Amino acid sequence: MNAPWKSGGGNGRDQFAAYICDEASLDVLRPVAMEMGWQPEKCNKGGLRNAVQSLSITASPNILLVDLSESGDPLNDINALAEVCEPGTIVVAVGQVNDVRLYRDLLASGIHDYLLKPLSPGQLRDSLSQAQAVFASPKNHDASAAKEHISTAVIGTRGGTGASTLATSLAWLFSADDKLSTALLDLDIHFGTGALCLDLEPGRGLTDAIENPSRIDGLFIERAMIRANDNLSILSAEAPINSPLMTDGTAFIQLEEEFRQAFDMTVIDMPRNMLINFPQLMGDVNVVVLAAELTLASARDTIRMLSWLKANAPQARVIVVANKVQANLAEISRSDFEASIETDIDVLIPYDIKAASMAAKLGQTFVDANRSSKAAGAMRDLARKVSEREADASASGKKSLLGKLDFKSMMSKAKKAEPAE
Repeated sequence: MNAPWKSGGGNGRDQFAAYICDEASLDVLRPVAMEMGWQPEKCNKGGLRNAVQSLSITASPNILLVDLSESGDPLNDINALAEVCEPGTIVVAVGQVNDVRLYRDLLASGIHDYLLKPLSPGQLRDSLSQAQAVFASPKNHDASAAKEHISTAVIGTRGGTGASTLATSLAWLFSADDKLSTALLDLDIHFGTGALCLDLEPGRGLTDAIENPSRIDGLFIERAMIRANDNLSILSAEAPINSPLMTDGTAFIQLEEEFRQAFDMTVIDMPRNMLINFPQLMGDVNVVVLAAELTLASARDTIRMLSWLKANAPQARVIVVANKVQANLAEISRSDFEASIETDIDVLIPYDIKAASMAAKLGQTFVDANRSSKAAGAMRDLARKVSEREADASASGKKSLLGKLDFKSMMSKAKKAEPAE
């Protein structure tokens, strides 16, 4: 419905329609609609189910006001409404249930606003005016202000390196601080924590996409993704652990393509096994954030993954991150780690268990819950490195990290620089 990445205007559809259950609310609504230049005949008697029936055979309006008072399962019924609404429709709901959780769930599902009965003219006027402003505002993908899309894969070299924490934090920073429309795709289908970190229910969007790749289009993306804030939407899953992942990867490729069309940024939380099973997923990734720890095992796997990326994703700019670093307790030193992987660590993020616990308790991303911590500051530095455009990199003489590595030359120089015994 009212996703921020959908365009509108000049589409030949009605400007407004309403489906309201009771006459008292209609009596309040009709004068407001006339005041805003809309036809009072578009204020129909009947609630959400009547709206679904009507819109299944006619085009949906630019702004839709719908009554949930007679709905026994508002969230499920809203999904049915999304099936028949045109992309870009701004939906305002009204109802009698005063529940904060319902309000948040409705907003997350794509509703623009939720108004409580009894309705007042001022309340209606303000909400509908805001909906009108959202519909008329320039959209992020306007060609006149088009931005290059950046797709970032965050991959942990080992389990527990904090790749998911980095992925959710990066997505949050792009959306909240940089005001970029951002998609977060959590590809840990059975045990993903992307939605959990944002205190959201993952929904069935990702599992539906895997089961029916042919359904994936702009409207499916709009309906299936869960809104975390005005600019951030997430696609995640908690598939039953007795259900194996049955896919050839087609759904993931199609999702990536739709994200490129709909968002400024894509952040993919990519488990290591996805590289093995679906190497084609890396074909259009611009940046790879390789999350490592200062351990021998992580150093070994960083070497292996750098080599794999050089062969399978040569177009990607690789950023090596040492995460959860404890200065005096590291298994191997930073210099030894860098010597073993034959390149520098780009970002070092200190270990902060108190900050991580605080984020979990608040149901927020790490950077949102701990903006003043050193670890969050390092994550902001990482976000700036990720968002560097290819043009900026080439202008400063930079190439992709793997493209500029010459292991033999580096080792030769290092040996020459060693002091004679």
